[in-house]
Amino acid sequence: MSDAVQGPQASARLALTLRLISLAAFCSMASMRICDPMLIELGQEFGVSTGDASQVISSFAIAYGLMQLIYGPLGDRVGKLRVIVAASFGCALFSATTSLATGFDLLVLSRVAMGAAAAGIVPLTIAWIGDQVPYAQRQETLARLMGATLTGMMVGQWFGGFAAEHMGWRSAFMVLAGLFLLVAVVLFRNFSTLAGAAPVTHGGASAAPPMSLPAHARNTLRLLRQPRVRWVLVVTALEGALAFGALAFVPSRLIASFGFTMAGAGGVMVLYGVGGLLYSQLAGRWLALLGEKGLARVGGLLICVGLLMIAVSTHPWLAMLACLLAGMGFYMLHNTLQTQATQMAPESRGTAVSLFACVLFLGQGPVAGARAVLAMAWFLPTKAMAAGLGDRRGRCRSGWRFWRWAPAWMLSALQRSL
Repeated sequence: MSDAVQGPQASARLALTLRLISLAAFCSMASMRICDPMLIELGQEFGVSTGDASQVISSFAIAYGLMQLIYGPLGDRVGKLRVIVAASFGCALFSATTSLATGFDLLVLSRVAMGAAAAGIVPLTIAWIGDQVPYAQRQETLARLMGATLTGMMVGQWFGGFAAEHMGWRSAFMVLAGLFLLVAVVLFRNFSTLAGAAPVTHGGASAAPPMSLPAHARNTLRLLRQPRVRWVLVVTALEGALAFGALAFVPSRLIASFGFTMAGAGGVMVLYGVGGLLYSQLAGRWLALLGEKGLARVGGLLICVGLLMIAVSTHPWLAMLACLLAGMGFYMLHNTLQTQATQMAPESRGTAVSLFACVLFLGQGPVAGARAVLAMAWFLPTKAMAAGLGDRRGRCRSGWRFWRWAPAWMLSALQRSL
């Protein structure tokens, strides 16, 4: 067994570090999804369409993805924990700035800065786990981290809607700034203890020393020349565009088609995270039963079923069940890809995991307009089919409401993609 998990003192240090950086990951995911139920409210306050208001989400994702190209090499060179601490302080600052935005352009710019700072937390936490935990135990450890990130997503989506409806959307970002500041201070005060963990050894050899930036660039190109790496990254980009990216528009769909309030839509989206939590609790058993390939296949199937149900459902309870299934499926697939990413390049794991995170979030960023158009190409026929299945007494009314606002969404998406 590696030095990183030998002895009670090392195990206790590992557990403490994981708990603290999981708190940072919780806040990072909350900041990512906190705007999902706010889109309609933000559009009304700043005089933009709901489609244009989604820039507060896509801009965060673009910055998050691009910054991985910097944080990966930086984490390998100066230390992953050091970067996580600095990123947490940055998130506290930019979350406070977002709450004070007086115009839509400033709001988007603040979200860009916030995404750039938050990018240094979760991917480097995953890479740190890859350094500390042997591969045989890594899937379950990452599943536990997923519990923190999922809870952050659920709390962010629910609290974003609740705050926008009852306290004003600005209060949500002030609360988030306070949480980030608290986490950053705790991490900073415990840094010397946390940094004492030793890296995992691979085949009897310790991890390679930090590389120079030119060497990192060469290593990145070397990784991209490997077929296995390219396959993982391509599937991850598709996952980001077609599964993770679709999550941002589900609350608006619930509000527009089923009459949910912002807080209610955020509450329904909690079920997406609950599905992931169910998977995280059963990850060990399902991994033993299905294997990694089986988990990915079943996860992909559940995502398809969930998204199809969201598209064609005419009853709120079906949409709620769809969120649960889609969440479970997404994290079955995502955690498998995530585990593969930690092993693409053990000697420079920060770079490898950051490439993984980069394509995941760029998949839902620059192609936001095209993704919306493709989503409409998918949603409109299925919604028409759902309307056709309704009876003459108006069971398809939600379908016709969808048709009324769909052209505006398509035009907005086309405008953004040009």
